[in-house]
Amino acid sequence: MSLQTELVQKIESRTARVGVVGIGYVGLPLAVQAARVGFTVLGFDVGKERVAALNAEQSYINDIPSAMLTELVQMKVLEATSDMRHLRMCDIIIVCVPTPLSQTRDPDMQYIERAGEDIARTLRTGQLIILESTTYPGTTETIIQPRLEQTGLRVGTEIFLAFSPERIDPGQTSSQGWSVENTPKIVGGVTVACTMLASTFYGQITNQIVPVTSPRTAELTKLFENIFRAVNIALVNELALLCDRMELNVWEVIEAAATKPFGFMKFTPGPGLGGHCIPIDPFYLTWKARAFDMSTRFIELAGEINTQMPRHVHALVIRALNRQRKALNGAQVLLLGVAYKRDVDDYRESPAFKILDLLAADGAQIIACDPHVLEFTDHDGHVYDTTPLTDEVLSSADCTVIITDHSAFDYQRIVTHSAAVVDTRNATRNVMDGREKIILL
Repeated sequence: MSLQTELVQKIESRTARVGVVGIGYVGLPLAVQAARVGFTVLGFDVGKERVAALNAEQSYINDIPSAMLTELVQMKVLEATSDMRHLRMCDIIIVCVPTPLSQTRDPDMQYIERAGEDIARTLRTGQLIILESTTYPGTTETIIQPRLEQTGLRVGTEIFLAFSPERIDPGQTSSQGWSVENTPKIVGGVTVACTMLASTFYGQITNQIVPVTSPRTAELTKLFENIFRAVNIALVNELALLCDRMELNVWEVIEAAATKPFGFMKFTPGPGLGGHCIPIDPFYLTWKARAFDMSTRFIELAGEINTQMPRHVHALVIRALNRQRKALNGAQVLLLGVAYKRDVDDYRESPAFKILDLLAADGAQIIACDPHVLEFTDHDGHVYDTTPLTDEVLSSADCTVIITDHSAFDYQRIVTHSAAVVDTRNATRNVMDGREKIILL
């Protein structure tokens, strides 16, 4: 029996042991879904707090309830470890590690490189390795494959390698929207056998598989998805800036345009890009494009527009204070929302950080409230506690800035008790009383 046939049988019988390297916002939902359908899953993470929390049946991600971990851990189909030597026990290894940017906005590949080296140290024949981390085209074949093949094992015959981009939407569950279970899965293997094996595995946990011809195609597909969003967000952000100059309500314009039943896709403006994907992924492609002597001007222009939005919010706060004949220096500004999107606890790359920095640099006293984030760390390592939202906190602020439109916020109450409100999300659209206090993005 060939190694390929043997692994197919293990996958289809769900006796294959699955290892997930990196059990954060991407890796944990994947590990949970694989365990729920019958695979035995071992999560790997260098963060000992995450490992301890999972083994203690305590979820650290809002999308995964602790009760679900309790069921899977007690069934002994899910556990976690920091000991990378146990990678040898796994038939399938999926890499879900971070891919940040360096300070010069170049791809920081240290986590992928480390994962490849960890896997190579315990590599054995018959293993399937899948990279899910968002990255530039060529990463799977130029960073992971050489590290695996330096062991003497050949990809496509003795071991198998593919790329399948994550498509996690934080804040969603299968009952609410898109999840691991019902989101189509792109799969691109180094060889036909690699694509087939990876597709066979994901077919056990996902409703629809979309095979492509190579890892590079799959890698670029993920970047294109997020660049599409970044460019369209930049377009509507620029429209918001123009509408502000023209004294038009950009939200009314967008809603009216969205009534067209064809040829239009609705995007909304905001205080800046957030999350681990949209602010970062476009720069992976602009970096790679330079190797082909090409400038991705459209993508770079979108990045320039989007990164300017926190400064626009800063200007709107000054405008709101001017209406009260107050200066920003010494004013108390209340920031509502630290998370980068509604109803999640993920604050990676949140625009709240840049807005906080700009306001504080001009002497404002900042208070932050977020029902999903009790504590956060900024880019310089400073740790902040958020404050519970009370009527007293609202009334004590000179200006309230809605950065994240959490559904837990009572917007009528916020407007009633605030001296002034800068609303970057149109969250106050249904507020009737006190509209004269509101400045919309």
